[in-house]
Amino acid sequence: MAASRRFTLIAAILGSSIAFIDGTVINVALPSIQRDLGGGLTAQQWVVDAYLLTLGSLILVGGSLADIFGEVRMFALGVAAFGMASALCALAPTANALIVFRGLQGVAGALLTPASLAVITFTFTGKERGAAIGTWTAWTGVSTVVGPLLGGWLIGISSWRVIFLLNVPIAVVTIAIALRLIEPRETRRARARVDLVGALLCVAGLGALVFGFIEQPRRGWGSPTIAGTIAGGTACLVIFVIWEMREPAPMLPLRLFRPRNFSVANAETFAVYGGLSTWSFFLTIFLQQLAGYSPFRSGLATLPVTIAFVSLSRFAGQWSMRVGPRFFMAAGPLVAGASTLALARLPAQFDYWTELLPSLAGFAVGLALTVAPLTTTVLSDAGPGDAGVASGVNNAVARVAGLVAIAVVGLVVANGVYGLNAHGFHESMLITAVLVMAGGAIGAVGIRNPG
Repeated sequence: MAASRRFTLIAAILGSSIAFIDGTVINVALPSIQRDLGGGLTAQQWVVDAYLLTLGSLILVGGSLADIFGEVRMFALGVAAFGMASALCALAPTANALIVFRGLQGVAGALLTPASLAVITFTFTGKERGAAIGTWTAWTGVSTVVGPLLGGWLIGISSWRVIFLLNVPIAVVTIAIALRLIEPRETRRARARVDLVGALLCVAGLGALVFGFIEQPRRGWGSPTIAGTIAGGTACLVIFVIWEMREPAPMLPLRLFRPRNFSVANAETFAVYGGLSTWSFFLTIFLQQLAGYSPFRSGLATLPVTIAFVSLSRFAGQWSMRVGPRFFMAAGPLVAGASTLALARLPAQFDYWTELLPSLAGFAVGLALTVAPLTTTVLSDAGPGDAGVASGVNNAVARVAGLVAIAVVGLVVANGVYGLNAHGFHESMLITAVLVMAGGAIGAVGIRNPG
């Protein structure tokens, strides 16, 4: 039984890792993709946001499918689809084709990500669950940060296309473990149905808003296209909420937000992950395009984030189950946000050891203190039959936060359409710090410790 639980955790980590790796390694590859396929900052944003758009808007459907048809089945299907979409990305002939294939990756990620956490939730209980989620958080964090390091090295010796091909063998190994070693569970909601109308409204609303924000620097606020898409996107999201309130089997069960901690934790997730996404996106572009780092060197520069994250995540997950999550969810974002403020004054020519490394280390410590307790709090407040959809809600909030943050901050700091200057980078880090620290304030005020 212990061996089965161990392999369950390994499979969940491997499957989640390929989805999370692509959320960060792509940032290292953006300058190389731009040189190869063209498109400027607008195309760079879309290569990132096409993935976040489909992932964030469909991940709730993925969580529902996991609860309806079984976590293991949806997990294996999502991993297989992700591997195939990654192969298509590696073969993309144009920037537009790559954007489309990145969207397909997001669809696959929407199936596997909530299912991976749901598998852990029904496999582990009590303090073991907190430790397992902490381990999952640590190792997916490793993949998130080591991904750019490995990707940068591979780009330097070959091509950006190789970073997508790496997902294929990982997907094959993960499927083999999932189908042979994870103990399946009977489905609980066999009569439930998928909320297709809700999914379409969510995709249309988010897609229109993000299109408007990303394209605004090129088209201008006076463009009917920009005004129309932003207004249409807003209308779709309003209709989406109304539809979910009346739909018998909603994609977003609003009842999940009745417990205080679930609502507050998701509000904090939006702020923290929005800041994390802008931090990663704009820091990587700054290091390569303004500081002159190679892709490998820019990945190596963030290696200390991995070390601190791995060292502290399991500890944070275990202790949050013992003493309550409030301290971690308040202190962690404040540490990360304060560390980011130093980057708002970072010159293009800087000393790594004295000017960049301390900020990176502080950000990593703050993030490690936050993520595992945050995830554990969200899943603890969900009922036993809602693990998949609760995980889907939290993951959707995180991905939508990144999607909106990159689009909006890009609108504020873009140097015309084609680049990022030092002033724009400093503005992006200031906004990041504010977002992350706002998340800590939300946790400090709103989270209640059990008992």
